[in-house]
Amino acid sequence: GIVSLISLAVLSYERYCTMTGTTEADTTNYRKTWTGIILSWTYSLVWTAPPLFGWSSYGPEGPGTTCSVNWHSRDANNTSYIICLFIFCLLIPFVIIVYSYGKLLCAIRQVSGINKGMGRTREQHVLIMVVVMVICFLLCWLPYATVALLATFGKPGLITPAASIIPSILAKSSTVYNPIIYIFMNKQVSEML
Repeated sequence: GIVSLISLAVLSYERYCTMTGTTEADTTNYRKTWTGIILSWTYSLVWTAPPLFGWSSYGPEGPGTTCSVNWHSRDANNTSYIICLFIFCLLIPFVIIVYSYGKLLCAIRQVSGINKGMGRTREQHVLIMVVVMVICFLLCWLPYATVALLATFGKPGLITPAASIIPSILAKSSTVYNPIIYIFMNKQVSEML
């Protein structure tokens, strides 16, 4: 899940840079692509490894069918990790996404009267696809984030195991949606089908 959100943040920033840049995108140079992938995975590993070394812990959640961070422990060690996890793995990436797409949409509005080339039209289609991915991600992860925060900072016992099942399964299934969205919104793929 964290890799997915970080990847969306990197992708949104890359879309912003590509569409607002004065030069055409170089589709033969994969260096930026690999850098984005490595950055996403490294950043995610940095934030998911600490429970393995004693900063918080992993364990079963809800009725014991899924595994996650220990949301119910209220000690300072666990609470500090959860606060950092939400800031650095949800809030900051979300701010990057909103900033990038906000600036990008402003730039698109400014040039809406100008004749758009085929490359810009394709880039706008990609922008729509990525925005749909972000919206789906948030629809999957916001209920889980809400339940997790209530379990961590709310009244003890407020979130029952049964109440956490749907948000947990929805959140964990979010990684499946991006490829599906990509397949149905990518013109090259849909032409092949």
